[in-house]
Amino acid sequence: MRKKRVLLLSEGFGTGHTQAAHALASGMKKLHPHLQCRVIELGNFLNPTIGPFILSTYRKTVSTSPAIIGLLYRNRYDKSLNRLTQLALHRIFYTHAAQVISQLKPDVIICTHPITNSIISRLRMLGMDTPLITLITDYDVHGAWVSPEVNHYLASSPRVKKLLLERGVLPSSIQTTGIPVHPNFWVRGDKEQLRKELNLQKMPTVLIMGGGWGLTMKPDLLKQLASWADRIQLIFCMGSNIKLLEKMKENPMFCHPNIIILGYNHQIDKLMDVSDLLITKPGGMTCTEGLAKGIPMLFFQAIPGQEEQNSQFFVNRGFAETMHSPHVVHKWFQMLSTQYDKIETLRQQDQHIEPYLQPQYCAQTVLDIVHEQPHTTTTYSITGSYL
Repeated sequence: MRKKRVLLLSEGFGTGHTQAAHALASGMKKLHPHLQCRVIELGNFLNPTIGPFILSTYRKTVSTSPAIIGLLYRNRYDKSLNRLTQLALHRIFYTHAAQVISQLKPDVIICTHPITNSIISRLRMLGMDTPLITLITDYDVHGAWVSPEVNHYLASSPRVKKLLLERGVLPSSIQTTGIPVHPNFWVRGDKEQLRKELNLQKMPTVLIMGGGWGLTMKPDLLKQLASWADRIQLIFCMGSNIKLLEKMKENPMFCHPNIIILGYNHQIDKLMDVSDLLITKPGGMTCTEGLAKGIPMLFFQAIPGQEEQNSQFFVNRGFAETMHSPHVVHKWFQMLSTQYDKIETLRQQDQHIEPYLQPQYCAQTVLDIVHEQPHTTTTYSITGSYL
């Protein structure tokens, strides 16, 4: 009997949706190595000309006019994708998506973005019988996620499950699983060993992340952070914002032996292990990774909409605080400088968190669902392969 095949579909609106898909695929394969998984960003895969253009436009809007994104999010919060949007998706993606699925022959499809969820839901409505699992990648759920064609919803929190129920989703179709993180975040590394590996000083350390797109931080915040460099080691991860990264490297204010400036980085798990505090935008994935590592968090510049709800989720549980004034930064940095043991104690506060927030929980739950599905019986042929 052939191995089970799982197709995970995402979109590149931000990095979190695709990151969640890869994290889930890696987690399931770690627990069940014989599983075959493939992750595709559907828009870029099916339409490499229009897809990047749409993403570029969205990125510029988020960077320059986040209030517009928040307005659009709230305006259609309780509504599914409108007919015009569905028609556009139909013209651009549906036929090609059906062909890809027909060739790949997955036993299960998992969607980590509302657009791919809408596309697969329509294909199921037109007769495709491959089960559809929808993974909510924030601690909020927009109406665009909801479709009667979804077989299983993976809710990031009990509040998200409640919102799904209010929108008519059957209780039997919802499981509260949290958001998956890569297996690198399932365990915590040895801080002393990692400091040597990463060539870092043995001193209080703060990790500052601007998100995968590296959105610009306010100059006043950067100046305040840099002013602590004599007492606290600062690691700046600026994502793909190359312009800001180069500008910071050329600025004398950041020319300090205790300030490290990095671009897009694939060792975030190790950097979280050696750090004592995380300053970040409240993206669903980064917050969940921080929780898995037990690192206290400070949030800045939440994009109106889902990031505001992410922030509220973690703040309400005592895992984070919003940086509503410079005093918040001063308080935490002063604590790091003079009360380091207190910070170390805070790092242990996650030992009794709810089961759905345990880092392996989502991958194990989805794996159980996948194994319940029968194998597809149609032939398999495509240029490319599962992993």
